Amino acid sequence: MVLVIAEKNDAAKQIARLLSESGRPENDKVYDTPVYRFRRGGDDWVAVGLRGHILAPDFPRELHYADGEGWFAVDEDGEVLAADVPDTLPRPPFDGGLKKDGTPKKPRKPYLPDGIDIKGWKVPSLPYLVWAPVEKKPAEKGIIRALKNLAKKADEVVIATDFDREGELIGSDALSQVRMVNPDVPVTRARYSAYTKAEIDHAFDNLVELDQDLADAGESRQYIDLIWGAALTRYLTMARYGGFGNVRSAGRVQTPTLALVVERERERQAFVPEDYWVIQGMGEKDGEEFRISHAKGRFWKAEEAEEAFAAVKGATEGTVCAVTRKSRTSKPPAPFNTTSLQAAAAAEGLAPGRTMRLAESLYMDGLISYPRVDNTVYPSSLDLAATAKALRKVPAYAPVVDQILSGGPVKATRGKQETTDHPPIYPTAPADPDKLEPAAWKLYNLVARRFLATLMGPAVIEGTKVEIDVAGQPFLASGDVLKTKGYRAIYPYGLKKDEQLPAMAEGDAVAVRDVACEAKQTEPPARYSQGRLIQEMERRGLGTKSTRASIIDRLFQVKYLKNNPVEPSQLGMAIIDALDRFAPTITTPEMTSTLEDDMTRVSEGATSEAAVVDRSRALLAGMMDDLIEHTDDLGEAIADAVTADARVGACPKCGKDLVLKNSAKTRSRFIGCMGWPDCDVTYPVPGRNTDKIEPLEEPCPECGAPRLKVWPFRSKPYEQCVNPVCPTNREPDVVVGTCPVCAEAGRHGDLVAHKSEKTGKRFIRCTNYDECGVSYPLPQRGKLSATGETCPHCGAPVVEVETDRGPWRICVNMDCPGKEKRGKGAPRGRARTARKRS
Repeated sequence: MVLVIAEKNDAAKQIARLLSESGRPENDKVYDTPVYRFRRGGDDWVAVGLRGHILAPDFPRELHYADGEGWFAVDEDGEVLAADVPDTLPRPPFDGGLKKDGTPKKPRKPYLPDGIDIKGWKVPSLPYLVWAPVEKKPAEKGIIRALKNLAKKADEVVIATDFDREGELIGSDALSQVRMVNPDVPVTRARYSAYTKAEIDHAFDNLVELDQDLADAGESRQYIDLIWGAALTRYLTMARYGGFGNVRSAGRVQTPTLALVVERERERQAFVPEDYWVIQGMGEKDGEEFRISHAKGRFWKAEEAEEAFAAVKGATEGTVCAVTRKSRTSKPPAPFNTTSLQAAAAAEGLAPGRTMRLAESLYMDGLISYPRVDNTVYPSSLDLAATAKALRKVPAYAPVVDQILSGGPVKATRGKQETTDHPPIYPTAPADPDKLEPAAWKLYNLVARRFLATLMGPAVIEGTKVEIDVAGQPFLASGDVLKTKGYRAIYPYGLKKDEQLPAMAEGDAVAVRDVACEAKQTEPPARYSQGRLIQEMERRGLGTKSTRASIIDRLFQVKYLKNNPVEPSQLGMAIIDALDRFAPTITTPEMTSTLEDDMTRVSEGATSEAAVVDRSRALLAGMMDDLIEHTDDLGEAIADAVTADARVGACPKCGKDLVLKNSAKTRSRFIGCMGWPDCDVTYPVPGRNTDKIEPLEEPCPECGAPRLKVWPFRSKPYEQCVNPVCPTNREPDVVVGTCPVCAEAGRHGDLVAHKSEKTGKRFIRCTNYDECGVSYPLPQRGKLSATGETCPHCGAPVVEVETDRGPWRICVNMDCPGKEKRGKGAPRGRARTARKRS
């Protein structure tokens, strides 16, 4: 059996479909993992898809030290991992101080009797975290189990993951699992750039070896990003804890990217606008209107502008002095690589992250080639004419395709970047706009039109400039006309609308009206659009074609960036300003660019993964020493921004800010007023302590308190006023049954479902609670109703809860014997045990 390992399930399905010589592949499962069985060349084949990375890098929980052995860690399997911790860091035993009786105290965490805890977020552990060994842990246990099962029976294995650093690493990790159960099985690698029959057949007819250097480069990036991200994020979070996100994310590429945006914002803030004046009006000839402007353009002195305007104020006629026509050529664009695709799509309203998700989907559907590429030169092996001819099936492209194919040999433009791994992005099959969602069609249309444009000739634009004398003052009128469409016949993106001027000749009179002098100011540097930021990241060597979009997405997720064009938040600016002050190297593109170059050298076999990772550790260790020395200073520097990030709204009592806080006593979240202790307003936070929450801009229309959006785990988000006594939060009490404890004692007690006006939590409590102490918890969301039934196992009431998933009936007693009988398949966490006072 030949085992094909693809990066995703959809990829395995496509490969099986394209390779099968036995008709439609058989859909099967190994455990819970889908596989596709087919025959090819007389052999049985099985294709299995992974879910991206099946192994994830992580740190061990603790580092230990022993004389003669040095520093080490122990993984979950009991294997000892050596740790190259510098001798400059303290070793155990650590001093925990003395008790009152003079005996030594046990050191507080992160310090251990024989080492240090690096899993807990403590500042003293960070210098050790930088040097901690990294272990690979299973991230997809079910898929690994299925992969090993298949590998045992395989006579040959073909790695068919995406051909780039990430894909090579995914394939290498999969191979490591295969080797555990079948160490001698022959392994080859299939490299392809599109899910087409010709491309996949060619890849499997020309199998190569796995490129371990390329995989090592991918793994070095994984390790470096983990080490830098963990150390910097933990440091920034612990330097000043608080806010909605709590975690202050930072990273090797993320932080310099944020610094670019902050740098531009600082330029805008420092910009001093200059006043200037322009004189403009309208001209008319033969009934056609056009705009005229003073030939000087901008007047930098008010008196000069006033003098010129005084001469033309109220003018009604001008005379044409000269007419000049010039043609200019617009060359067709270069083929798309990832960065230029993201920039072009951003101009059409698609954010880079969404562009890549759509491009991945189009690629998996066999409609475009591999979308993560640097190349801008089509390889000679790509049949340009055949690719164009296939697009003729799309009616909107047919006339242009006919024009291309009838014009002799098909030749394409060339960009400046040429690589041999993948071709530029091009359409691999015609698409039907009625079968794609609008955004996917928009992107496909952009790719297809760009490809056809690269096969066409230049566009010719004729520009006309008319000089007009108005009361002795020189004015200009200009217009552009597309004389030869060229590639613009198929690629209209960024094309200005024709500005046709009426026919005019020297000496002609033109009507003039509405001449005005307008005061203006110079504009600050423009903010980056997301597309422009992607291009700037590429220019500065920040990230890769595969990671830049996700880095920008991450900066938006942690609320360091907002809006488009991109603007830094107060917190984002504070983070960069503080790091610039105490560890400026972290925010510079040069540092990251150097590490990127090192990883490229790993992929070329010029250096080793271990050497590059160790170099990055040393670089980070020096920065962390400076940062730890100034932890309190940095915490103060970002304090105001963290408070602003935690703002929920205005206090309805005193008007000061209400902010999200964490109780030092209970570790739970609550909303408190910044006017405390003068103002004692507090509110509970809806949902569980782990639920993601976000403040809404508009306060509650009923009571004026802030409103939050809550994302419960695996449930739809909901919006709620934080004031428990608000009419929008009130629920009527519901009698759901009688108290069994009171009944045994010979008295009557009603069990009432009630929502607390203090905490906003709902529960069931007996009306004789002070005597019997009976209460039950309830689900916090969903309409509640009594059923009149009691549980046959324990006698507690059965209630019905209406949720988005439909109604469900529960016994509210979590200690109910019936729940134990249902075993592991029973719903968990539906209710808690009744509590009785002793």
